[in-house]
Amino acid sequence: MPQQQLILTIGRIERALSRLEQASNARTDGVPDSKLIEKHKQLKAETRLALDEIDTILAGGAR
Repeated sequence: MPQQQLILTIGRIERALSRLEQASNARTDGVPDSKLIEKHKQLKAETRLALDEIDTILAGGAR
């Protein structure tokens, strides 16, 4: 069952990323918000690290 929980978690992450992309594309004023851009970069980097850890776990490697 841990693998099933991991699959569900990955699905939640993917849906959250999709919502972030949709919100980013929905901006209508055309003026980039520097704080929002920086936060997006930070979240993207943190997400990449988390996904790399998940890949390691799924491959049977140690953390």
